[in-house]
Amino acid sequence: MVVLQLRFLLVPFLTSVMGAAQYMMQDAALMNYIDRRFLSLEKRLEKCNQDILDYVEEFRDFSKMALSRLAGLNNYKAEVKSEVENLLTRIERAQRDIDYFGSVTDSNTCIEVHEDLVKQQLFEEAEEKKKLKLMLNASCDHMLAGIKSLKIVKKTGDKHGSWMKDPGKKHTKIYLLNGSANNVILEFANIMTFTESNHTLKARRVTLPFPWEGTGHVIYQGFLFYHRYGSLNEIIKFNIQKRNTADQMLLPGAGRIPAYQLSPSTKIDLAIDEQGLWAIHAEPETGGNIVITKINHITMAVEHTWDTSCNSKDAEAAFMACNTLYVVYNFPSGGTSRIQCVYDVLDDVNTYEIPVLYFPKRQGSHSTIHYNPKEKQLFAWGDGSQIIYKLHTKQKV
Repeated sequence: MVVLQLRFLLVPFLTSVMGAAQYMMQDAALMNYIDRRFLSLEKRLEKCNQDILDYVEEFRDFSKMALSRLAGLNNYKAEVKSEVENLLTRIERAQRDIDYFGSVTDSNTCIEVHEDLVKQQLFEEAEEKKKLKLMLNASCDHMLAGIKSLKIVKKTGDKHGSWMKDPGKKHTKIYLLNGSANNVILEFANIMTFTESNHTLKARRVTLPFPWEGTGHVIYQGFLFYHRYGSLNEIIKFNIQKRNTADQMLLPGAGRIPAYQLSPSTKIDLAIDEQGLWAIHAEPETGGNIVITKINHITMAVEHTWDTSCNSKDAEAAFMACNTLYVVYNFPSGGTSRIQCVYDVLDDVNTYEIPVLYFPKRQGSHSTIHYNPKEKQLFAWGDGSQIIYKLHTKQKV
């Protein structure tokens, strides 16, 4: 009986021991499998790192080779460029020789053709001058001989601005356009009202549909002509009384560089003289020389354009008077303004004999100078001051 009981007790014990041993064998097999997988992954990672190192080294070698090849190509490019320039020089020399031999072998014919061309050119220039004199009033025969005096009327507004009368109207109204970018005109009944201390309270405010750019605007026969802000070369014709835009135009070639180096905000400077409306600007193609254009103020059409010999470098302003351009120069730091370049569109003035004309009793600079043909005076804006210059004129010679 005892033996039987022990048998019954040993059977479960042995079963449990065998089950535990089986689980231990399974765990050992799992650990062995995991260990083998990690070894395989480590070998792959090590190979990947080695491949990356090999790729980096290969890329370095390739970069060195590419840079060496590019350096060689640059040297070859310089050699080819030198050979091409040398070839062009030889071609030009050969062409000059051919032209010379051609002129020697047929000199009489060339001279006759040349004389005919000169005669034709002189005839065309004479006809063009006749047309210009018909278009412009040839009776305008005076020129500027000096600046007699100045009067500082008032000091108001920003450093840059413009003020003027309308020379095409009989009224005595004064117009103030403050700043190099604005859209409000102040209109005063007369100069006495303008000079009063509380002048802005008595001014009529006129708001423009588009702001102006620079200080080169003019008022003529009831219209404001100005360069539209943000546009390259658009000129607006604005009716002051009706407060609407009457017309507009694009001025070819203008607006890319300042009209005057010392007044960079003004790309297009409009002017009035005895002949009406003009535009003054500079172009890169002329080397910065000033270009003047006659504009029909009624139709807003270009009538004629002249390339002048006056440069915009160190220029601060300019004005037209009796078909003649007067350019005002100064120093970049400010100083005595002076007129030292004159251009007459009809060639009635010997500009080489005109002395330098200095503005009197004042040190500073001008942001704008406009000629009033009705009063024969200059209306200028200098460092926030509104100035009138009286002129001395003489007959053109």
